[in-house]
Amino acid sequence: MKYLLLCCIGEQKFEAMSQEECGAFMDALAAHCDELQRDGHIIAAEPLESVQKAVTVRGGEGKVSVSDGPFAETKEQIGWFFLINARDLNEAIQVASKFPSARLGSIEVRPIREFNRQ
Repeated sequence: MKYLLLCCIGEQKFEAMSQEECGAFMDALAAHCDELQRDGHIIAAEPLESVQKAVTVRGGEGKVSVSDGPFAETKEQIGWFFLINARDLNEAIQVASKFPSARLGSIEVRPIREFNRQ
């Protein structure tokens, strides 16, 4: 089954890290991703740009509006996403719990709904 892991961290917390702390964090993240790649869990993984570069698009009543920034003001922002394969929710939780970013924020684990295009 596929799961989307949304790694949320306060951007200010991440930006406040020293170069050494940031380097160690990124090395640990890369090592974990390498391990997940070897185990066949990772389908896709990418970091996201800052929320300062985000826009929100809304539609309705024949109109489209675009506003700067994320949808909601929060203390944490989505910084990375990982699309993984896991046997079940318990295995997806185990995978998520081992990400270094879980110690700095949170990881939302969302099952991917099968989309039948018929």
